[in-house]
Amino acid sequence: METHATYTSFVAVGDSFTEGMSDRLPDGSYRGWADVLAGRLAAREPGFRYANLAVRGKLIGQIVSEQVGPAAEMRADVVTLVGGLNDALRPRCDMGRVRGLLEEAVARLAPACGTLVLMRSPGRRGPVMERFRPRMEELIAHVDALAAAYGAQVVDLYGAPVLGDPRLWAADRLHLTGEGHRRVAEAVWQTLGLAAEEDWRAGLPPGALPGWSARRAADLRFARQHLGPWIGRRLTGRSSGDGLPAKRPGLLPYEPPPGRGAGVPGGA
Repeated sequence: METHATYTSFVAVGDSFTEGMSDRLPDGSYRGWADVLAGRLAAREPGFRYANLAVRGKLIGQIVSEQVGPAAEMRADVVTLVGGLNDALRPRCDMGRVRGLLEEAVARLAPACGTLVLMRSPGRRGPVMERFRPRMEELIAHVDALAAAYGAQVVDLYGAPVLGDPRLWAADRLHLTGEGHRRVAEAVWQTLGLAAEEDWRAGLPPGALPGWSARRAADLRFARQHLGPWIGRRLTGRSSGDGLPAKRPGLLPYEPPPGRGAGVPGGA
């Protein structure tokens, strides 16, 4: 059931998931679920303002030190926070430190906004994710506990089987496709108490599975183009987001990206 809530501003905090990889725009930049959600909220409220502080590759410590303070100062109606998964996917990870930093972020953001939204991150089915699944589920349990303690909302993406479908994941197997991001935007939309426009949990239509040779070729491309460079950055302490600014650092009136609609279902 739709509430009559009014949202005039939205700030997104996080890493590549919230930046919008791999929902690429014609100019090479990324859109993603947060931009889609902002477009839909802006269509309801003249003068709607939006900031997206997320930067790919950021660890939870960087999110806390670089994004949480500015986000809290913006005093937005809605703040979304997704972080910690980049830490959990590293070979060595102090999950106790991750949990502490995530709680620090929630404790600072919850009283500084109207509604704080956390997420149980989606997990692609496959062997790479299986290795890190215990850490991921530990992080999810902590998100649930923080939401209960601080009055935040939780979007359960992990509990939606469709978001584990490999067809909703890009070639790097780490980021959602445009369709995956669109479904996440609908999930957050509904969590905010707004009327559902679709069933974002609905499964994809059955499709023919690729043969063994095609799957092995895809695995080799993935290892060469994505997995190898990802491991190299982990070993050298580098990040894909080093030196990159936030995509929308200021809380400014929303304007749709050139050549794309505001993010409503069925838009170009």
